[in-house]
Amino acid sequence: MTFVSTQGKRRIDEIGNESRRRILDSAEKLFTDRGFDRTSFAEIAERSGISRGSIPWHFKNKHGLFLAVIERAMERAMTPEPRTSSPTLTELAEEFASWVRNGESALVFMAVNEAMNSSGAVRVQYQEFFARHRHGLELWLRARRPETADPETASKRERTFALAFTGTLFGIHLQALVDRASVDFDEAMRLVAAEFDKNLRNVWDVPDRSESGDPDQ
Repeated sequence: MTFVSTQGKRRIDEIGNESRRRILDSAEKLFTDRGFDRTSFAEIAERSGISRGSIPWHFKNKHGLFLAVIERAMERAMTPEPRTSSPTLTELAEEFASWVRNGESALVFMAVNEAMNSSGAVRVQYQEFFARHRHGLELWLRARRPETADPETASKRERTFALAFTGTLFGIHLQALVDRASVDFDEAMRLVAAEFDKNLRNVWDVPDRSESGDPDQ
């Protein structure tokens, strides 16, 4: 039986993490420049200096690597600095806009295309990826859920709200990609965030007392 010291295991982990980072760096550059279909494991291996056989060990398959690249890009852009409090919808939209301006978001539309043209286990990979990011907004909503809200109904409406909000953001982004000159992207994002924020209480059917004629308001 072979025993590996704690220090030795730490070194192995460091090497593995460094290999993963180099693969991701190279894959991100190639996917961005050449697209998904025209990028091969052989090219990624050559650029990263990592053996071709090591790539599936880290990422299972090409689709898994592609999604890991997008995941890292989103994390890098959507959490630019530590927060002392939970973000508002407007702040979430502003972070999304910043991510778009940096040019990294084009990878997500490649993922949408791959998802639409895939089936079986590969399609499930993409479905889980997008569902995971919608779920993040659902958790944000759940943290703001009034105690009086019915849990089952609230969960369904939070899921719908998350889908509508993220879908609207990506819809605006798509229009900006097609016709940037005609779309004031930043202003559109601000308007969308403000409108969704204004109607946030409707997710749980909480009455607006300021509009109900309540004499205490």
